Amino acid sequence: MRALVIGAGPAGARCATRLAERLPGAAVTLCGAEAALPYDRVALGRWLSGACAGADLVTHPLAAMRTLGIAFRPATPILALEGQEAVTARGERLPFDRAVIATGSRAIRLDVPGAGLPGVVAYRSFADVAAMRRSEGPAVVVGGGLLGLEAADALAARGLEVTVVHPLGWPMERQLDEGAGTLLARRLQRRRIRFAMPAGLAAIEGEGRATHAVLSDGRRLPARLVVMAVGIRPEVELARRSGLAVNRGILADASLRTSREDVLAIGECAEVEGRCIGLVAPALEQAEAAAATLAGEARAWAPRPDSASLKVSGTAVWSAGEIAPEAESVTLHDAGGDTYRRLFLRDGRLVGAVLYGDTAASGFFLDCIASGRAIGSRADLVLGAT
Repeated sequence: MRALVIGAGPAGARCATRLAERLPGAAVTLCGAEAALPYDRVALGRWLSGACAGADLVTHPLAAMRTLGIAFRPATPILALEGQEAVTARGERLPFDRAVIATGSRAIRLDVPGAGLPGVVAYRSFADVAAMRRSEGPAVVVGGGLLGLEAADALAARGLEVTVVHPLGWPMERQLDEGAGTLLARRLQRRRIRFAMPAGLAAIEGEGRATHAVLSDGRRLPARLVVMAVGIRPEVELARRSGLAVNRGILADASLRTSREDVLAIGECAEVEGRCIGLVAPALEQAEAAAATLAGEARAWAPRPDSASLKVSGTAVWSAGEIAPEAESVTLHDAGGDTYRRLFLRDGRLVGAVLYGDTAASGFFLDCIASGRAIGSRADLVLGAT
């Protein structure tokens, strides 16, 4: 079998590796759009901060892939699938029997005046971080989600003056409620990270390169570096050009098969049961399931309750299920210990939870959410027991 895996991010690299291990005789080709070996995208912040070298991020050395029989082709974007051939950006045609699309997501860039100036970057790729490492600041990070805070913390660790611009009144609103988000912002402020919240970016000024970020309220912040960290979109253009069914992501069933039987989709570009994922752990699970499917094994992937276990500036935060302010909630806040938890309940069942500072009980709360079992004493529940 000739298997083509398109996308050398964590999901694509894992799928190619597992497929080569399962089918030693298969011809497995891994194509990456970036001119780099497969690397740990989650660890980009460590390289940006100076905690490790860029080479330390590599997850699949070339020699190891060759040993498994994987033909790795960096800097090889695939434009379309035509019949049993993939057409590259250079016009090459790569034959395949089965293909896996793992193109991930692309960073959203705000369409504001000055967005194309040198010194304005996304925070997504190895090349982006290389450009950020060359900057001396001051820096403005647009977006107070996980990636934005990670970038801000790493830049501050390098000694740059950093301001985070975010449209809501607290950061990481998708994972944290206002209480936990406010505590996290205060902690980051102690690390000399400033916040402009709520605020939006109106323009970027500069002669030759960025010099100021202009906010929607008229404030002008010095900015030799502007980092766009305002979100991602599934990268589905290859699928569209190839005639595959696409909604927000590439439509795939539980076995990760797309509308074309011989093409699978995994990771951030895939939409399974109406959901696109944005975390590495489920993307790797999909990669394992796709490799098993291609090897002829019966393996299905099913989404689980959303959960995110993160460490921001050395502080553990965790959330799962619905962050639902309209639901009944129970809160425990230990100001002295800088810990916080808030549980969201509906009809006597736990539907969501936020933990800040102490996440040891996360497994217990996730089990409660996933099982949907009735909750007894709320005092016991908030302490992580039944």
